[in-house]
Amino acid sequence: MKTLSLKGNLREITKKSAVKALRKNELVPCVLYGHGIESNVHFTLGLKDLYTILNTPNSYVLDLDIDGKVYKAILHSSQFHPLTDEPIHIDFITVSEERPVSISVPVIISGNSEGVRQGGKLMISTRKVKISAALNDLPDSINIDITTLKIGKSIFAGDINLPGIKVLTSPSTIICSVKMTRAALGAAAAAAAAAKK
Repeated sequence: MKTLSLKGNLREITKKSAVKALRKNELVPCVLYGHGIESNVHFTLGLKDLYTILNTPNSYVLDLDIDGKVYKAILHSSQFHPLTDEPIHIDFITVSEERPVSISVPVIISGNSEGVRQGGKLMISTRKVKISAALNDLPDSINIDITTLKIGKSIFAGDINLPGIKVLTSPSTIICSVKMTRAALGAAAAAAAAAKK
């Protein structure tokens, strides 16, 4: 998985007015916690830097440089303003090579579905799946080949089988499916009628 470096600055836990002042200066309050950290690290990141990891479908392992001390971490959760949709608080969690990492990664659909070729419509239901793997085994994305996917059939999270990777998303979660369309129904009816002749 790709690594991205971000620079932050330590901050004190202060009153709401001080937090508002940070946000006015385009700084977002953040917290880092997890294995290897005795007490949570409170810091700020620039809004523009945060957008590099928030405004993308990609997932990253982060090198967080907080006042000169570097932590390896992943994005854990985000809170956004209900009106402006700007990030107002971000949580990060530390990762290491000794422990499996749980993270959501994007799903990439590839191939030309048999069902789509027959007139069906491809429906993508899930854009990301949560996985667990060793830090060095984390993929940038999960590729789903739909070449043999027929009309009325679905691919589920439980169908994903990759060495060294455990899928944490519920096995019954639909990744994608091919739905019947009027065009496909017409083609099927025409084929059935031709077969009877």
